Amino acid sequence: MTSAYLLVSHGSRDPRPQVAMEQLAELVSAQLGHGKDLVGIAALELQPQPLHQQIKDFASIAFLDGVGSLEIVPLFLLPGVHVMADIPEQIALAQEALGKDIIIRQHRHLGSHRNLVTLLSQEVATMEAQTTILLAHGSRRPGSLEPIETIAGQLGAVTAYWAVAPSLESRIQDLVATGQTKVAILPYFLFTGGITDAIAVSLERLKLQFPTVTFQLAAPLGASPELAEIIGDLIDT
Repeated sequence: MTSAYLLVSHGSRDPRPQVAMEQLAELVSAQLGHGKDLVGIAALELQPQPLHQQIKDFASIAFLDGVGSLEIVPLFLLPGVHVMADIPEQIALAQEALGKDIIIRQHRHLGSHRNLVTLLSQEVATMEAQTTILLAHGSRRPGSLEPIETIAGQLGAVTAYWAVAPSLESRIQDLVATGQTKVAILPYFLFTGGITDAIAVSLERLKLQFPTVTFQLAAPLGASPELAEIIGDLIDT
């Protein structure tokens, strides 16, 4: 049975993540060795149409090309409510509308793949630092920070969060108090956008606050052949 693939992200008002998703879809298409039309993109939020309609539209076009299975790949780094509830709900609505002509299946989310930590560790290895901070968005939902803490432990890093404590500033204050003078910051975000811009601005203020400390700020994951390879492997498992 021929399959098509739909990469689903959160969605953003910033146009840069959309451009990056389009680039990533092309890289995944090349990785899978499929035609470009068999790898599409969609977003859960901030789109003119709800996700179930985006799925339905893509599936209808794919069906005309002889596709019998649509594989949904959630490009989310954490297994939150979007992955566990919102996307399955939208898939169910799309499946009901399409009937049995095409089967829709949801894959594991991107952050569940073991090689994502390997990709992050390669980035850490390029930075000369005494301490690396893994900086994630953060959530007050019970248990939501545990995966981040686990990844940080695998990387030999400490954590900070944009939306909850400990903040980037408080974490850096603690590190400076222990004599750290070389600090690397690894943003745990998929693409460049408003939050990563705000992180960069915040870091400039921290440089003024701690002039004796050398800071390095890594880029978010971004659209890369390495990330496309991980997605391809996620699809195949």
